[in-house]
Amino acid sequence: MDSSSAIAVLTAMITPAVLISACGSMILSTSSRLGRVVDRVRALSDRWEEVSEKEVRPAGSRERQAVIFEQLDKLTSRARILQRSMVAFYLGLGMFVATSVAIGVVAFTNSRYNIIPVILGLIGACFLFYGSMLLIFEARLALSTIHLEMDFIWRQSKRAAPAELVEHHKPHFVHFRRHE
Repeated sequence: MDSSSAIAVLTAMITPAVLISACGSMILSTSSRLGRVVDRVRALSDRWEEVSEKEVRPAGSRERQAVIFEQLDKLTSRARILQRSMVAFYLGLGMFVATSVAIGVVAFTNSRYNIIPVILGLIGACFLFYGSMLLIFEARLALSTIHLEMDFIWRQSKRAAPAELVEHHKPHFVHFRRHE
């Protein structure tokens, strides 16, 4: 193998490194999101125990329990989606590493199987795409939990605020949201 083809092979082997880096960033981001979901579940679990153990239950206690229960349900779904996306990103990472190795092996052995690195790279890209799509679904679910909490807080604050303050308030317009 002459030096120009060796450089071309090394350059081709490094190209998947950009996608490896992208997978690493996605894994780090997804891991952080999963950690926040776990922290939120623990906080809501503690809050659930507080609300459930109170002897005297105010009128809002039942509503608070319903909101916590619904949030826990959505957080469970979020955690499962994040887990799947992390698996997809790890599989993509593995495919991009395999692509890099396959490029070197095919070039070193002068093999005619140069389609193998292409196939491995495409499979890796599919895993990266699938993981990204899962994160879109998870982000939408995260937004729905925020809306749920904000709606609850808004209802509670309207009950506690002076009537003239509530009367003068104009609701904010929110895009893409069902009004109940």
